[in-house]
Amino acid sequence: MTRRSKQSEAADRLGVRAEAGEWCWIGEIPQPPADILQAAGDPRTRPARRPPLALTGTVLAAPFLPILWLLMLLARAEEAVERFLDTKEEKERHQAKKEDERRRDAAVEQRGLDNVFDGDWNGAAGQFLLRWYSHSTHHERLLFAGQDGLVFAAPPRRVSMGRDKRAQVVARLSPEEATLEDPFGGEFTTEIMLIRFRDGSWLRVDTEEARSELHMHALRNTS
Repeated sequence: MTRRSKQSEAADRLGVRAEAGEWCWIGEIPQPPADILQAAGDPRTRPARRPPLALTGTVLAAPFLPILWLLMLLARAEEAVERFLDTKEEKERHQAKKEDERRRDAAVEQRGLDNVFDGDWNGAAGQFLLRWYSHSTHHERLLFAGQDGLVFAAPPRRVSMGRDKRAQVVARLSPEEATLEDPFGGEFTTEIMLIRFRDGSWLRVDTEEARSELHMHALRNTS
């Protein structure tokens, strides 16, 4: 079963009317001020640790890491040779791509999008962020978008396998509360998306796929 098929099956199982869906995650939550944390009931601000099964897999894979690093170095060397042998047109396209990446990175920094949220703990985004890992200790969310708003699904606890089958609805945001936004309006191909709350505050999520279904959904609904 493909990744998209699994997401569609999860939406059907959960009774979610979704026009788009994608697994996503957030960056590290900064330490909230003590009074904010206390007022919120001292919620957890980190995901659960990796399950023992995942740690076992890491240990078993350790002896093969030098081989993987060697293969990566060889791949980079091959890419460098291919770049050297590129035609003039191919070199120009590569240079244009690099320039787009530089402009994208500058835009991210200029707009403060290298942060997980806008920084206001009293705003709607900050308050939602405080409850993020109380909803589920899993490090990812299956985010659905549709006419009914945004639906967040995840396994109740962190898992290493079977995330789609174990996903449950853990949070909802109505269209009156928040909308989904591509902060660059489609100018750049990125994984970055914003959940824009009605008070203007925002929360950044990163999708697994660049210019995902969620990006296209957001662009369709803002055009």
